[in-house]
Amino acid sequence: MRFAGGLLAVATLTAAAPRSTWDRPAHVTTPTVAVTSRHPAETLTPLLQQSLPNVKGRTFTSAIVDFPPDARARPHRHGTAFVYAYVLEGTVRSGLAGEPARIYRQGENWVEQPGAHHVVTENTSRTKRAKLLVVFVSDTGAKLKVDDPRSVHGAA
Repeated sequence: MRFAGGLLAVATLTAAAPRSTWDRPAHVTTPTVAVTSRHPAETLTPLLQQSLPNVKGRTFTSAIVDFPPDARARPHRHGTAFVYAYVLEGTVRSGLAGEPARIYRQGENWVEQPGAHHVVTENTSRTKRAKLLVVFVSDTGAKLKVDDPRSVHGAA
């Protein structure tokens, strides 16, 4: 009798258990697995932020962007900011949508026009850091970097 009761309980629980995510109530969530990157990320350290006195609503921001060995940034945009980048140390590969990626070495620089889509930015070395001095002229209060929502960290 105990055996039959046990089977009945298992059958009842199995029939009541959701079989797919479509069967689950909206408040029930499936645990997600954290995706880790094979590459470290860059870090941005602001140096100076100053409203431009002769251009209302625009701000000048300078920062150091540090790329540990083998680091890469997610594809991103800088909104309406005009961006100037100067390689202080190491070697960086950088590319905008519609243009071939290019390698920049210490002392070299580039600019990014407002709205540009930065599809690749990475330290080319697996053993040495790379550092950039980056200058943004942006709308006051705007985010300086917005990662693509569909990008997976480390993909470029």
